[in-house]
Amino acid sequence: MGTLLDREDLHRYRQYLVLLARLQCDPRWQRLMDPSDLAQQTLLKAHENFGQFRGGSEAELLGWLRRILTNQLLDAVRKFQREDKEALRIQASVESTSLRLDAFLQSQGPQPGEQLLHEERLLQLARALEELPEDQRQAVEWHYLKEESVKDIGQWMERSPASVCGLLRRGLKRLREILRSGESS
Repeated sequence: MGTLLDREDLHRYRQYLVLLARLQCDPRWQRLMDPSDLAQQTLLKAHENFGQFRGGSEAELLGWLRRILTNQLLDAVRKFQREDKEALRIQASVESTSLRLDAFLQSQGPQPGEQLLHEERLLQLARALEELPEDQRQAVEWHYLKEESVKDIGQWMERSPASVCGLLRRGLKRLREILRSGESS
């Protein structure tokens, strides 16, 4: 593989994978499947099988990592004896979450002309979300990336809709600050 994509640099995608895994785990069973563990398993598989990666761009590498993550999620679902319907939902959901991440980034400012810069912004978003306080991060992810209603988020978080709106407002404000300043490196 060329110098652009290297097996040793896979760790830089960890937060992106944690974000995708976290967004796939229903809040009711997120305790059974730790998103951080799923991301770690994904990176381990990618490291072990890097010789099988046939792409040449970062976008292709991210797609390959998403497929590995999907397989890790499906294995976890099977482990917990989920129905086949849930497994298919996860597979489709990983790709749709990735599309929502793209759309969220596009709404944050002008679309960069280069694909490499766009992929770097996805990774920046994942890192920036990690810097938010847990409750703000959950509210932002569930509302903007999972497209859940404020009412549903309030029920899951055991908070009032007004409280969730406050979390969203503060979370988005802080997220924009982090993304503008480039603090999330």
